[in-house]
Amino acid sequence: MTTAIVIIVAVLVVAAAVYFFVIRRGPVGGRSLQSRFGPEYDRVVARHGGDTKAAEQELGERVKLHGDLEKRPLTEAARAEYTARWARTQEQFVDSPQQALHEADALLADLSRDRGFPAGESFEERADALSVHHPRHIDGYRRVHTARSDGTGTEEMREAFVDARNLFDALLADGPAPRRQDNRQLTKGQGTS
Repeated sequence: MTTAIVIIVAVLVVAAAVYFFVIRRGPVGGRSLQSRFGPEYDRVVARHGGDTKAAEQELGERVKLHGDLEKRPLTEAARAEYTARWARTQEQFVDSPQQALHEADALLADLSRDRGFPAGESFEERADALSVHHPRHIDGYRRVHTARSDGTGTEEMREAFVDARNLFDALLADGPAPRRQDNRQLTKGQGTS
């Protein structure tokens, strides 16, 4: 009888270890990082001059640092205020695209902080934390952040703003963000010069 208990306990310990290291933590290298991070994986590999090992080490560190982050819920009042802020920022784009990008950048930083992402000392720290949970949407945020000051043309600013809206939607939602139609004002040929 004690041998059966020892075997059952050993099986449970192995099952718990498998759950923790494989299922809960998820795979950490190679193709798993590439599929998890998508375009962000490619961006990091390019930044490391094609060195996939260095890129995967960086992305693995991001997962270790920010993978267990639990998002804080927003109150309905906060959700409504953020939605109103984005609408005002979007309207401002017509008259002042660079100012609208500056506002969108600040709004995304505020929203991510309120959802529980680390504020970080720098934009890159915030973007790295966000990339772990929203890798498909982080590029728009990066583009808004750089386009607000690098002399980017209006069309490129509009595209960055529209792409950043995807991160805004994802942060605003409790689950995966639905594709919103509120970007109609900024569709190609409308509201830009």
